[in-house]
Amino acid sequence: MTAEEIKENVEALTLDESKRNKSSSKSAAPQDDDDALLDAMIRKAAESAEAAKAPTKVELTGKSPSSTTNNEPAPTAQTIPPRVGLTKLISEFAPGELCDYVDDNNRFRTTSEEKRALERAQYETMLYDFRRAAEVHRQVRTYAREAIKPGMKMIDICEAIEDTVRALVEGDDKSAGIGFPTGVSLNHVAAHYTPNAGDKTVLQYDDVMKVDFGVHVNGHIIDSAFTLTFNPRYDPLLEAVRAATDAGIKEAGIDVRLCDVGATVQEVMESHEIELDGKTFQVKPIRNLNGHTIGQYEIHGGKSVPIVNNGDQTKMEEGEVYAIETFGSTGRAYVHDEGECSHYSRRTDSGHVPLRLNTAKNLLAAIDKQFGTLPFCRRYLDRIGQTKYLLALNNLVKTGLLMDHPPLVDSRGSYTAQFEHTLMLRPTVKEVFSRGDDY
Repeated sequence: MTAEEIKENVEALTLDESKRNKSSSKSAAPQDDDDALLDAMIRKAAESAEAAKAPTKVELTGKSPSSTTNNEPAPTAQTIPPRVGLTKLISEFAPGELCDYVDDNNRFRTTSEEKRALERAQYETMLYDFRRAAEVHRQVRTYAREAIKPGMKMIDICEAIEDTVRALVEGDDKSAGIGFPTGVSLNHVAAHYTPNAGDKTVLQYDDVMKVDFGVHVNGHIIDSAFTLTFNPRYDPLLEAVRAATDAGIKEAGIDVRLCDVGATVQEVMESHEIELDGKTFQVKPIRNLNGHTIGQYEIHGGKSVPIVNNGDQTKMEEGEVYAIETFGSTGRAYVHDEGECSHYSRRTDSGHVPLRLNTAKNLLAAIDKQFGTLPFCRRYLDRIGQTKYLLALNNLVKTGLLMDHPPLVDSRGSYTAQFEHTLMLRPTVKEVFSRGDDY
């Protein structure tokens, strides 16, 4: 009820009261009853007006956070599909899997007050960013595992994952958003395939799909991947690669040599076999694919983590962030570039390069503004309104300002699988940010 309606009701009641006062037939007791009734009606009208000012309770829908109006209550649960930003639901993001250092040289770190003080001083904000991005990754992949079905177009799968990342991390730029293009490589294609616009590839029941996507907050990137299949005959392949990744994570630590991580991964993976169509295949690590360090806004840092024993004596160090990823194959276990390119990234070591094409200058400016040094794909350029950019894009690659990353493929007819986690060698403990109940 509005204020004007309250006023009209009060005036009408007052007029009735005046008429009753003029009537000599009314006794004193009924008059008192009328006064009480008038007071009650005025109070009720005022309460109705106050209630009208309060926000109406709205049931949560699948709307994105940006569509919530000021009059709607704060969300209390996630939607299906997930579209509520996680900072609206979670006030403090939990740590990932914590693993104590168990070797003699680093066991002291678990209880060292000096190392704890160092963590509080140097890593508190970074840890928050990584944990927030990791929780986004867990929720997105949980949704993806339920939503992805044979018969879906690959481009629809990628866009469903990416739209969910943007919603839950509450960003789509250099402050927060997608860490790198969503990889959905199939079968003998091990990595770096995401569909370009117009790609009509459809997921099949017998496909082996590597789902590799990233989430970043302030440039702190969670890089984690899993392999999705529908036919159970591939389970031994997935189990081999999952076990090898877990072994690599267990081996990783401060002062550990990179070759020792690779040797551990190789030993575990090669202990597995898979039978396909009456033939038995040893699961072999793809020897020219590696894990890597992760820097801020830099998905591939300066160190590579082998998945075979390559003799690299370089040691892991305190404070470093690693993507421990392993790839297993039933084929040659060696990949090469093949197919239409979709992935690109800005070179950080290119320096100033004069550009003659205005279209290349304009495209580079748009890339720097939107992505910086974060990897991107052609669909992301389409999304920010770039058109007819292929000539300019190729020019930026040729001048050395951008790197292209074509699909990486093993022998045709083979199958490849991947599992990956992001961890940090904290001063006091090893934290596997992206660990979840699924893998």
